[in-house]
Amino acid sequence: MPIRFDAADAHWRVAPLAAFSADQKDWLTRGGSLTAHLRALGAVVVRVTREAVAMPWSDECAALGLAPRERAWVREIVLAVDGVPYVAAHSATPLAASHGVWQAMRRLRTRPLAELLYTDSGVSRSALVSRRVSALHPLHALATRETAGAVPHAFVARRSVFERHGAPLLVTECMLPALWAHLARDAQPVLHAHSARERGPLGHTASRASSHQIAR
Repeated sequence: MPIRFDAADAHWRVAPLAAFSADQKDWLTRGGSLTAHLRALGAVVVRVTREAVAMPWSDECAALGLAPRERAWVREIVLAVDGVPYVAAHSATPLAASHGVWQAMRRLRTRPLAELLYTDSGVSRSALVSRRVSALHPLHALATRETAGAVPHAFVARRSVFERHGAPLLVTECMLPALWAHLARDAQPVLHAHSARERGPLGHTASRASSHQIAR
């Protein structure tokens, strides 16, 4: 199914930056379930930090097909592994869609968003795109609140658009320093070699999200 919405722009790119580490390139391009990948590292808990009607970020409007000053339903969560925040995520959908196609998003509470994204054959996903996020982007503040110790000058993040019945849902995920520290401590690669089913078409091409495990 062709997808109408695109998460890429001048800053969010399909090909990860060459300067990213091997682990960063790996996690930024993994298709399938982010939560499932994190569960290989420990016990994962979803903590909701914000759910509200809000203005989307400036780089979200085009990806969501929104007019200037048009509002969205926003959900922000943290994925913690063994009690330590590893990912800060921000999801947005047009306000009308939050009362229609994506209304179940308002009732998730601490359940993963992927219960909506990977169980419905009518959901398609755009290419995964990534970038380095500095303090000039609002995602940096979101990630900083969940970072213990020294805050990096820039975080590494990815995003993609899920589409159902013509309505978009943009999911942005920021990897926190604790994730990279865990991987650096781990002598064995964790899920480094993806099977064709896991990586599949959900990596860099629009595809059926339902063909993969449940994600965040």
